[in-house]
Amino acid sequence: MSVLLNPGPVNLSERVRAALTRPDICHREPEFSRLQTGIRDKLLDVYALPAEDWAAVLLTASGTAAMEAMLCSLCGRNDRLLIIENGVYGERLRRIAGIHGIPAETLRLAWDRPLNAAQLEARLSAGITRIALVQHETATGRLNDVAAVGRVAKNHGIPLLVDGVSSFGAEELRFEDWNIAACAGTANKCLHGVPGTAFVVVNRGQMPDGDGMVRSLYLDLGNYLHQQDRGSTPFTQSAQILYALDVALDEHREEGGWMERRALYRRRMARTRSRLMDLGVRPLLHASECSCVLHAYHLPEGIAYSEFHDRLKDAGFVIYAGQGELANRVFRISMMGAITMADVERFIDAVEKIVK
Repeated sequence: MSVLLNPGPVNLSERVRAALTRPDICHREPEFSRLQTGIRDKLLDVYALPAEDWAAVLLTASGTAAMEAMLCSLCGRNDRLLIIENGVYGERLRRIAGIHGIPAETLRLAWDRPLNAAQLEARLSAGITRIALVQHETATGRLNDVAAVGRVAKNHGIPLLVDGVSSFGAEELRFEDWNIAACAGTANKCLHGVPGTAFVVVNRGQMPDGDGMVRSLYLDLGNYLHQQDRGSTPFTQSAQILYALDVALDEHREEGGWMERRALYRRRMARTRSRLMDLGVRPLLHASECSCVLHAYHLPEGIAYSEFHDRLKDAGFVIYAGQGELANRVFRISMMGAITMADVERFIDAVEKIVK
């Protein structure tokens, strides 16, 4: 079995994999309702959010669907969105807004430059009522400063819509302090679940009411929230994938929660980064700018990505290519999932054989 060093899906623990073999159940039966409700509660517990103010809304879908559901459901008829874009997933937020006809402006930044709060202040206008951004932009590995954006947003009374797909469960998220109205996430990244379940953690008071617009049948968060609060679900959910997420969330809590998961990833990443730099493999960004989840590196001199990828795959490791304007220049390494420091050392040894 390959060690997956791509930014999701991840290698599963034996407990999570075993959960997929639990008995088949119908999504209209009480046992499914209990499973769904338990997972929703556990997702709020990741960041200690009170259930009277917050809700986790589950979707059988990918992380992109959670992003889309968040934007098309939480931007009302009179809202205007400002999208902060500094990578592929910021671009995706812009594309989603355009498809759904959401009035939006874009604060576009160079991929290799950090967000400056003064730039955001300069772009805010009287008409902006929502700000959307990606916390961990996996195109580069950059951890965007949601705290700084949140301070500006709070001063102007503007809620944040956060793409936390590649950060939820391992990076800090101060929902109330940072003026977050909603955060999109997925099971198969930092939570170490199985692809196929996504979610939006939403402030109940931020759900549009009278002026809301239903832009999608399947992605209407209001409908999901109403149904799931009653113990039901509007559409067929994947029980097996929810079984796996339920166990993954138990493991997440037992292993120390998001802070310990962040520390674990940082230890793995620090060792990888140090040894790769010793081999002359240069990181794209300074370590202080990066998420704990993923770092991007320049390809070794004279080696094409396809050759680098294939030789590492032959050695038992799957890495990830660059995206967009970096497609032919970088490779990306993630440290999520059920891997060990021994796996990390074997991976770096495999890189050393190639570059030398």
